[in-house]
Amino acid sequence: MTIIDRFRLDGKVAVITGASSGLGRGFAQALSEAGAAVVLGARREDSLTEVAKGISAGGGAVVARRTDVTDPQDCAVLARAATDAYGRLDILVNNAGIGTAVPALRETPEEFRGVIEVNLLGAFWMAQACARLMSPGSSIVNVASVLALVKSYAPQAAYAASKAALIGLTRDLSQQWTDRKGIRVNAIAPGYFESKMTAATDQDKLSAFIDQTASIKRFGRQHELDAAVVFLASDAAAYITGATLAVDGGMSTH
Repeated sequence: MTIIDRFRLDGKVAVITGASSGLGRGFAQALSEAGAAVVLGARREDSLTEVAKGISAGGGAVVARRTDVTDPQDCAVLARAATDAYGRLDILVNNAGIGTAVPALRETPEEFRGVIEVNLLGAFWMAQACARLMSPGSSIVNVASVLALVKSYAPQAAYAASKAALIGLTRDLSQQWTDRKGIRVNAIAPGYFESKMTAATDQDKLSAFIDQTASIKRFGRQHELDAAVVFLASDAAAYITGATLAVDGGMSTH
């Protein structure tokens, strides 16, 4: 096997949450291009169907299921959709996430809990459901955030807390599952990428923040994050577990 072959995902099956738009849509396409059959989950069924049709039209194997990751039963159904359709489950990309930008003294219990329910608990329910079906050699990639590592330009207590907790969850699940079950568990911590979420922010303020704090003074691009996800999902990363890979243009090194 050549080094390039180790990055291939042929014959593997990947579940991606939050796959109906944004970064998740890109991850789904990238994993498919790397050779994996993909099983997509998200709450927005129309957008999810559109993504699935695009992958299928490009020759990829794809299944899509409407999924609310805050419901453990929904998570179990999505995991089983992979084994029902393809007989196996090798990769989980825990991408589903939401965020708020509310000053801490004005953030309501409902707003804070809502972010934790999706970003942290949803990731745990999905990891739990998939780990029950995965074989040794499988990989879980949790999508955290640079805001788990550094301060934000805006008030985001719930989001930052949820993503920092996700990194802690990554370490613990790696400790529990890598040796005993052969499942590697890692995280990526994206910086600011071109997406609908960043497009909805104050562009001048965000650009100024990136310029002040990052070594690569621009937004990240989807393919740059896709490469990190494919790497951690693949056999090229077979000796990496419990790690958080910052893909942030150097922001977390300042």
